[in-house]
Amino acid sequence: MSEHVSIWSVPDAKAKLSELLRRARKGESQVIGTQDPCVVLSMAEFNELRRKAGEVHLGHWLVENTPRGLDFEVPERSSGRRNLFEAD
Repeated sequence: MSEHVSIWSVPDAKAKLSELLRRARKGESQVIGTQDPCVVLSMAEFNELRRKAGEVHLGHWLVENTPRGLDFEVPERSSGRRNLFEAD
């Protein structure tokens, strides 16, 4: 990420959206607002930050963190429940 970060007001960012995007694409991250500020950066920088942070896709996380080796009782198939797929 670039050393140069400028802070813009929300009205300035709205008025200069094209300039804001051009700068972000060049690697000049833009901070917008002073109270609860947000940052605009290029998709390339965003993806690099995600990669560095080790962000894991939810599906991968679920597979990696699913409990294993737990015993559980499978209910009997003849529990008297009606088969919803049988013709009446």
